[in-house]
Amino acid sequence: MPDPIDGNAIVYCEGFFNTTNGKTAHGLVRRTRRYRVLAVVDSRLAGRDAGGVLDGKDCGIPIFQDLDGAIEVLSRKGDKVTHFVNGITPDGGRISDATRKAARRALELGLNVDSGAHDFLSEDPELAALAKSKELLIRDVRKPPPRSELHFFSGKIEEVGALKVPLLGTDSALGKRTTAWVLCDALNDAGTRAEVVGTGQTSWMQGAEYCVIMDSLVNDFVAGEIEHAVWSAWSGKRPDVIIIEGQGSLMNPAYPGGFEILAAGRPDVVIMQHPPARKEYDGFPGYPLHPLDVQIRAVEFIGGKPVIAVAINHEGIPVSEIPAVAAELERETGLPATDVLLQGAGKLVEALAPHLKRG
Repeated sequence: MPDPIDGNAIVYCEGFFNTTNGKTAHGLVRRTRRYRVLAVVDSRLAGRDAGGVLDGKDCGIPIFQDLDGAIEVLSRKGDKVTHFVNGITPDGGRISDATRKAARRALELGLNVDSGAHDFLSEDPELAALAKSKELLIRDVRKPPPRSELHFFSGKIEEVGALKVPLLGTDSALGKRTTAWVLCDALNDAGTRAEVVGTGQTSWMQGAEYCVIMDSLVNDFVAGEIEHAVWSAWSGKRPDVIIIEGQGSLMNPAYPGGFEILAAGRPDVVIMQHPPARKEYDGFPGYPLHPLDVQIRAVEFIGGKPVIAVAINHEGIPVSEIPAVAAELERETGLPATDVLLQGAGKLVEALAPHLKRG
């Protein structure tokens, strides 16, 4: 395992691991270059393996009752923890009293604190003073850069020679980022150079080299920052494929997303992620999820480029039924469909192959 960018982390996800509000924790358990994740905190699942809970495969990351207990056990093993990472992603991105208390305890125990919430812990006078007294760092990942550092759309996206592929979805919290990483790995393994452009705080926490945190930006600069991130990935690595992580969905009532990516990212083709068993938009009972075919037509109308494959989120579907669900989606849409966590990304790689830019 390569050395992490920042150090050893405990991911705090009290009450939310293996729920849609734990997606930051899920991403960090599955992969991150920024930290070496040593433990997860969620008292509901204490004693279990985080990977076993999440994906049915143990990954060696234990879940603990609380922060103190995790540090005590890890210290006995000789593991020095350096970071407390807030792994909870609630609707609206707010910080709860419980999370704030946990962050304070982490500082008291000598840990740096990273959080992707919209409430900035570094602006909490008590926590800021405590961090300063202990020479620790609080990083609010969603705190926007100074406006002087932001980019306005310029048209330099047209210089990008890679195949640009946004991973969009029919809802929020359904695995777009995870699928983007799995697809990136599969492409690289197949000899096609690929890079992911992250668009949210979890991608940054995972160590994405090229990343823009869309929902923390002033609207005038969102398109320019997307363009700059994609252009930077092309300029820096010259990949064959650039996969752009989607945010929300076009028709989500609270998180309408994808418009800016379609407009500023100038995609060549699109892959759609969909949860077949989900009936309503995540967190919003009474708001029916628009059908997949409707959402595909909307993406193709707005972006002017084809959706070429469907990635499946298997929430609420027995594993034994996934092949039949994929086959039915293929029949309905005429597109290849796969659950990358259970079936791999081979079908997505094959779908992209005819569109690769040669020479």
